Amino acid sequence: MASRTNQRVLLGCALLCAAVLPCADSSRLSAAERQSQPSVAAANFPVASAARLAGDGKQTRFILDIDQTVTFRAGTLADPYRVVVDVPQLNFQLPAGTGTGRGLVKAFRYGLVMPGGSRIVFDLSGPAKIAKSYVLEAANGQPARLVIELEEVDRTAFVPTLAPENRPELRPAIADAPPATAAATATPEAAQQKADGRPIVVIDPGHGGIDNGTQSSGESEKNLVLAFGLALRDRLEKAGKYRVVMTRDDDTFIALNDRVKVARGLKAALFVSIHADALPRAEGDAQGATIYTLSDKASDAEAQRLADAENRADAIAGFNLTEEPTDVADILIDLTQRETRTFSSRFARLLMGEMKSTVRMHKHPLKSAGFRVLKAPDVPSVLVEIGYVSNKGDLEHLVSEGWRSRAVGSMAQAIDGFLTKRMATAGPSN
Repeated sequence: MASRTNQRVLLGCALLCAAVLPCADSSRLSAAERQSQPSVAAANFPVASAARLAGDGKQTRFILDIDQTVTFRAGTLADPYRVVVDVPQLNFQLPAGTGTGRGLVKAFRYGLVMPGGSRIVFDLSGPAKIAKSYVLEAANGQPARLVIELEEVDRTAFVPTLAPENRPELRPAIADAPPATAAATATPEAAQQKADGRPIVVIDPGHGGIDNGTQSSGESEKNLVLAFGLALRDRLEKAGKYRVVMTRDDDTFIALNDRVKVARGLKAALFVSIHADALPRAEGDAQGATIYTLSDKASDAEAQRLADAENRADAIAGFNLTEEPTDVADILIDLTQRETRTFSSRFARLLMGEMKSTVRMHKHPLKSAGFRVLKAPDVPSVLVEIGYVSNKGDLEHLVSEGWRSRAVGSMAQAIDGFLTKRMATAGPSN
């Protein structure tokens, strides 16, 4: 796993250097992540220690305190209105609660967007332009500072400054798998797969990097599901029957389409996306695990709400990607897709049967909706919401190693039962 991580870091750094962004590394954000990664001295990373906004609805200034000067790139995006600032990978040590808006900024978020690069995204209350942007060197006992000055403009004067064709380097790089369209024999991963012969299980911890997912009581979904995904990987690898590939094994943002490409490029036998939901306070309380499969029409309003939220992950990171490549859209209507959905539903039912004996389940544990991350037409795929971070009881379970071990055990049992039967009847796909 260390070699895959190093490959990803090197590729991410190369992309960012091409954009004139020097490369660095950052500290891990959770204990589970620190345990799973090679140790890297946090002192090597530029440290961001404070961030603040000043001004009003006409002019707003953002100031980020850093311990050394950095290069950066800033631009604006529409639909919705945002400002995106790309910097080398930073060690964000900002106070809890940082990100509240003021003036032209409704709120802002920050984090890793690819190995070697971090990002700050500002959600704007309306159209604005970047009037000035600069870095001040440390002086007179004050730290170095990154400053972004925004000015209000009308809608007709607003011009996005990060056109899609000018920002290919903003797309996260995935070194673990070849593109879905690549020839299977043309990549080291494909060659390893052919030589190995074991079915491949792709585990997809949701969110990551700049995208925290849901948050409650100081816990972030991205960290909870990463810890769960790593534990599931370890359990499956210990059995030795399957090859396990993680879409992310650290705190990196991965675009939705790239998550799907990992599974398709490796011709995976199964794709399991791990998430943890949260219900808005005004909508009451909910608890328990839920298993989702892909469908063109959501099974209920809650499933539609969740799918809409999860499908916005790319926009949260600061840019939007197309819904699906044309070739995938065409495949979705053929028999391969129908068969894949049948296998996905079969696994979902088996998983529910295994989990209900060890994990509290939602009152309606099987649902479906149009999740983009489940749209691989030739890979059985499910999305598992392992609990609600907005529910006190569920959150206590989600941070408990004992609960995690039991839940991972039941999920591993379901994966083994599903793949053993499928490979016995259909033969390995490799």
